[in-house]
Amino acid sequence: MEDIVTLRRILTQSKVIAIVGLSANWYRPSFFAAKYLQDHGYRIIPVNPRYDEVLGETCYSTLESVPEQVDVVDIFQRSERVLPFAQSAIDIGAKVVWLQLGVVNQEVADKVLSAGLTMVQDRCMKIEHARLFGDLNLIGVDTGIISAHRPPTIST
Repeated sequence: MEDIVTLRRILTQSKVIAIVGLSANWYRPSFFAAKYLQDHGYRIIPVNPRYDEVLGETCYSTLESVPEQVDVVDIFQRSERVLPFAQSAIDIGAKVVWLQLGVVNQEVADKVLSAGLTMVQDRCMKIEHARLFGDLNLIGVDTGIISAHRPPTIST
């Protein structure tokens, strides 16, 4: 399990995040997490062969086709599908492989750690950022669409 110091280091030192499986659908967890990270100063690089662009960023079909250095490869895929993406992360020289909530693969973790990268599994970058940097609101998903705040009353 990753400790708070490691998570803080990743989130403060990493600036470029390639998100594998990023969807252009606003209601998908990958979109919501990417939008949050983008709004908090991270450079988001979508990796999904289905799209040309997501969140105003050029979308790439593979990690190998990304034309800049990537710090973190954040993978939104099922546990049994992450191995090739982890290998690509190693091949492109990423520093961190991050598997989202519910995604755990020990074979991948062993491979990534053996290659000298940092490995995070079963965690959400958005939630961890919010938790560690004081932005965690309603169960970590404050969309601003629904609010308990009432508008100020006007007295006459």
